[in-house]
Amino acid sequence: MCGISGLLYFDKEHRVEESLLDSMSKVTRHRGPDDHRKLCRRNVGFAFNRLSIIDLAGGGQPMANEDETARIVFNGEIYNFVELRKKLIEAGHRFRTQSDTEIILHAWEEYGEECVNQLRGMFAFAIWDDKEKRLFAARDRIGIKPFYYYFDRERFAFASEIKSLLEIPEISREIDFRALPEYLRHGYVISPHTLFRHILKLRPAHVLTVRENRIETRRYWDVPLDSLASMTEQQALSEFEPLLDETVRLHLLSDVPLGVFLSGGLDSSSIVAVMSRLGIQNIKTFSVGYDSPESELAGARIVAKHHHTDHHEVRLTASKFRDLLPRVAWHLDEPVADAPSVALFYLSQLAASEISVVLSGEGADEVFGGYPMYRRMLRLEQINRLPFVRWLGDAFRRYAPAGKLRKNGAMLGQALESSYRASVIFPLEEIARLLPGQTNLADPYDSVAPVYERCRQSSLLARMSYVDLSTWMPDDLLLKADRMSMAHSLELRVPFLDHRLVEFATRLRQELKIRGAAGKYLLRRLVEPFLPPATTQGPKRGFPIPTRAWFRGELSDYVRDKLLSTDSACMAFFPRGEVVRLLEAHRYRDCSNQIHALLGLDEWCRAFH
Repeated sequence: MCGISGLLYFDKEHRVEESLLDSMSKVTRHRGPDDHRKLCRRNVGFAFNRLSIIDLAGGGQPMANEDETARIVFNGEIYNFVELRKKLIEAGHRFRTQSDTEIILHAWEEYGEECVNQLRGMFAFAIWDDKEKRLFAARDRIGIKPFYYYFDRERFAFASEIKSLLEIPEISREIDFRALPEYLRHGYVISPHTLFRHILKLRPAHVLTVRENRIETRRYWDVPLDSLASMTEQQALSEFEPLLDETVRLHLLSDVPLGVFLSGGLDSSSIVAVMSRLGIQNIKTFSVGYDSPESELAGARIVAKHHHTDHHEVRLTASKFRDLLPRVAWHLDEPVADAPSVALFYLSQLAASEISVVLSGEGADEVFGGYPMYRRMLRLEQINRLPFVRWLGDAFRRYAPAGKLRKNGAMLGQALESSYRASVIFPLEEIARLLPGQTNLADPYDSVAPVYERCRQSSLLARMSYVDLSTWMPDDLLLKADRMSMAHSLELRVPFLDHRLVEFATRLRQELKIRGAAGKYLLRRLVEPFLPPATTQGPKRGFPIPTRAWFRGELSDYVRDKLLSTDSACMAFFPRGEVVRLLEAHRYRDCSNQIHALLGLDEWCRAFH
């Protein structure tokens, strides 16, 4: 796991300045404290910060092939590198290191742009081909690793984090106000856009080619749709068990200590259970909790005791949450209206004091149908077949008071495309009040529409899973997972997002994912013998933060002072009366997600503008 950055001038006589590469690299040293190298070859420059995980002695980058006609910088892990190495040796390639970085270089020589189809893992990399004078870049299938870029008529620049790109004087920090409604609606900005007007994200499962001053991107993989297999439950379990074992085993490849983020819920507990079955002993586990009823430490302790793990805990207080917000905003690069980012930052700090690699249960809900919202939408689909439902939904939208009643009632009679969102921060009418008269701003649904179009012929559950894996997962959940862990030089791995596991899950019938009131049915069945009943039968857990209570109590004055101060971004962007109305409304209904979204936006502006 590392930090990469690079710069290509289209004018071959324009040399890359080493001092500029140093600046781009230095600002993200937290991503790789173990080694710092760079390469300047006329109009091309690469920089690399290394967090040493595999082949500690021989994996330095930028790395060249044997005849030094191709060079690579790579961030991530290739889990099938041992298997792929054997395949490439049989094809005549010779290796100088034991690193997975060299695997990608030789795969590039052997397969060209199709090399990405050989890779199993999480990755973002760039290769400069000196023979063909082209730059080739790729991002993993789900978007676990980040890749930002900028281009104009003179240059192409890329980096693991936006702050590296901002070291280039010619790159503007201008806000993209067209993306602001999208942030207010979803809590994040969907790829390829960011809230920086001129900085883009390479979409997951895409490759990018730069030749002269032309840039092309293309998709090389997609989440399979409508690939259902007529498997019985027993057949599914027989295929699932060895696949999950293999996936977790591959994610344990490391030359440094590793552990698990344990929430006490089914997903992270399943990772611990499989590791125990594979013979891993004294597993280090890490949990975060709060002095509130929302704390999930008790569930984590049950699993830790059951599997005799080396368990560590940390408690996040309201004052610590407040103090961490500026640091979290700086590390995120983009505002993400997701309060658990702060908890993950704090938990990563704890884990990094013990280990260098951590596994997480991220992705199981999207892949195996775990969210309660999935079950609600399936029930709603049945209700929508009844007469007069559309009329009833219109009544809720017009007359119900703001809050969950209006939000849920308004979904009646609506198509999935207009009713389902994994993450909804502000209702559309509130966005209109926050941005009055801004008729030229983009519709916050525009970025989601092409995703729905790609899956419109699929079943309801498949469409919800597809949309979440294509938007919320890479642009919110995985973004915060990468930044909050790498802020402390900690590599985070997500076995449930292994693409072969994802492809297996898409072949499962709905009844093997959701049965009755339970989601992730097949996963529950598989790990039942290895976990306490309280874990396999309990509700979904994560790292919930008691912001509702904090914003009403201990942090109420802080929130008001922060958002209503004269130097606040909220006072520059939104009518003061609307922000006051939101703070007042939180007294009688939960507006904590909306308040945190404004806090995150304010801290982001303070950090980068």
